[in-house]
Parts: sequence; structure tokens; C-alpha cells
Amino acid sequence: GPVTPPSTGILGVQSVKELSDFRIAATGVVMEMEKSTNIVKKLKLIGTPYKIFKHTAFIRGMFSTTLECAKFEGAFIRTVSGIRGQIKKTLSSPEGAFRATFEDRILASDIVFVPTWYPVEIPRYYNPVASLLYHDKLEWEGMRTVGQLRKDLGMKPPLKTDSLYKPVERPVKKFNPLKIPRALEKDLPFKSRPKYLAKRKKKGLLQKQAVVLEPQEKKVRSMMQQLLTLHKEKVRKQKMKHRVEQSKYQERKRREEDKQQQHTRLLRKRFYQEMGVAEKRKEKRIKTE
Repeated sequence: GPVTPPSTGILGVQSVKELSDFRIAATGVVMEMEKSTNIVKKLKLIGTPYKIFKHTAFIRGMFSTTLECAKFEGAFIRTVSGIRGQIKKTLSSPEGAFRATFEDRILASDIVFVPTWYPVEIPRYYNPVASLLYHDKLEWEGMRTVGQLRKDLGMKPPLKTDSLYKPVERPVKKFNPLKIPRALEKDLPFKSRPKYLAKRKKKGLLQKQAVVLEPQEKKVRSMMQQLLTLHKEKVRKQKMKHRVEQSKYQERKRREEDKQQQHTRLLRKRFYQEMGVAEKRKEKRIKTE
């Protein structure tokens, strides 16, 4: 457009042909004088994890080459579930894969994406209209917009299949049952241990007798007993580890104290030797005088 000083107001209208029902399309203020204009749109690059550790995962499918991935080192990424992370280092294989760290452990079904900006080149067109300064402004008619052309010609806008809303199909997640190691099953009561018996055709004595608890209550009680056993085992291991570390610390502290005492005795011995030599010299000097 023309050279305009900063802080100048801008008013945009859709069309000046029909002034009776005109509509303001845009308003703004000139911030600074600059020739270049940067127009960008949002672009999300997505990838999937193929190796997952505690707070680290290997992601692939987001970049096509190693060079392209190296340009994004240090960029912030996020999963669809909201877990934030950062791209750390590019991997040699597969092509375009990288190592990333997250604030929490992610799942194999999570989709990782990085928000980016893609520059958009627009055609530049500037046509000063001097006839609007005349008294009769209806003589001038500007170029019709794409929407007006489609309306006049009776054309429908092109349909993009990628822009259509599709039904979201999310598979139901199946969580693994609680597994207890064989070594811990020995500490559980017999009635709380998992039974690995084949199904009987005839009802046994336990099925025939009256059941006081409901099946749901039985599951809850057995799960609570199993969790309590796991907790006791965890506490026992922590105590053993603490005792080992405490014994190592006491042994290291005792060695440091022995070394310090030995060094103190050596210094004291040197000090008394020097004092004895000084006293002998003093006595000898007194005798000679």
C-alpha cells in the first residue's frame, strides 16, 4: 500500500458499490513501516513412540530425514493426553527418529506432536482508487471477490475430503490384570491365593455351601490382601536397603575417624619433639653463659 506513518487508523469495507448496507470488514492501526509481511499458519507434526522407558521415549514418523530432525533439537513437544516433553537427540536409525524426554511416562498409544508455523505466500496486489474522491462514488466498481463470483455463477465451493468431520473411533483400552510373583504368593493366605484349577463339571463343597460375601466383595477383599502383601514386601526391601546403606555409612565414618586420629597423633608427636629440642638448646645456651 501507500507510505503511511505509524499510529494511522485503517478501515476496511467489503464493497463500496452499495453504501446503503455496507459492512466494516476490518479495523486496525499501522504499527510500523516495513515492506516485508510474514503470514504463517499453524502446522502440527505428529509421530508415534516405538520404545518407551520411564521418562524417555524414542519417537519416529515425525521427520523424514536426520537433517530435518537435527534442526528441531531442543524443541518442545506434547502428547494428546497433555504430557509435555522435549526433543533431545537425533538417532541414527530409523531415519528421522529421535530421543525425547517427558515429564511422565507415556503410553504406546499416545500420539506425540510438535507445534510449528508454516510460512504462507500470498499474491500481492495494490491498486490505488482515485475515483473515490469524486462526488459520485457509485460509478466505480472494484473487483469481485471469490465468494461473489461463485454466487453470481451459481458455483459451490470445492469440497475437501480432509476437512470433513469423521466419527472418532477410539479402541477400548484393556488393562492387564494384577500379577503377583510366585515368591509372594507363599505369604498370602490360602483362600486369597489365585487358583489355577480347571473348571469342574460338578459343584464342589465350596459351591454348595452358603456364601456370605458377594462376588464383588470377594474380589475387593482378595485384591486388598494382595496389595497389602505387596506393600509389606516393598517395605521389607526398603528396610533391608536402608540397613545396608547405614552399615556402609558407619564403616566409612569409622575409617575417616581412625584416619583423623592417626593424623592428630602424628602432629602431636612432632610438636612435642620440636618442644624437646627447643628446651635442650635453651639449657645448653644457659650453661655456656
